[in-house]
Amino acid sequence: MKKYLAELVGTMVLVLMGCGVAVSVNCTSAGLEGTASVIATAFAFGLSVVAMAYTIGGISGCHINPAITLGALLTKRIGAKDAVMYMIFQTIGAIIGAAILFALTSTSPDMVAGTATGANATQTGVDVMGGLLAEIVFTFVFVLVVLGTTDSKKGAGNFAGLAIGLSLVLVHLACIRYTGTSVNPARSIGPALFEGGKALEQLWIFIVGPFVGAVLAAGCWGMLSCNKCED
Repeated sequence: MKKYLAELVGTMVLVLMGCGVAVSVNCTSAGLEGTASVIATAFAFGLSVVAMAYTIGGISGCHINPAITLGALLTKRIGAKDAVMYMIFQTIGAIIGAAILFALTSTSPDMVAGTATGANATQTGVDVMGGLLAEIVFTFVFVLVVLGTTDSKKGAGNFAGLAIGLSLVLVHLACIRYTGTSVNPARSIGPALFEGGKALEQLWIFIVGPFVGAVLAAGCWGMLSCNKCED
């Protein structure tokens, strides 16, 4: 049970801190005027992952992302029962994190001009298919980094958490312009439930896209790490 609770707490912190910074700096992808807020938000999510990796990594592995859990399941690093429970508790944690953020912003309605929970949605000029493609591609990159750096034989050892966190910063810098960056179904579910509107209507993008990206990443890492494959 401890590992499930660790996933809940870790995902709650990710949403509260990552989305909290996005709200606080009024993150926008609209032109150069939004550059500072994009960078701040990217580092907020990345640093949240680094912090949690070294806090709960020894308890649960610090997935805090259903897409990563799916990748771990497909590469046989976790059993089906644990994978399902991880995803459930990750989602609960994300909802709690979003609820806290919503409570904070709802008492100060003039604090932000945009989203009150840092919810995901396609950005200006990006259609649904563009958003879906972005989530697939960038989740593929992120989950591939996770699988590679945490591999028991070929991984980065104690530096895995740092590498994963920095890769999430990079993914956010590249993807915020398209979808606000999810690459994590739980991270999108929690805020969307409180945000409603477009965020809730497009929620399927941020569930399907990351899961497809995770499947592709698991397949790719399976080929790259195969000891029986020819050079």
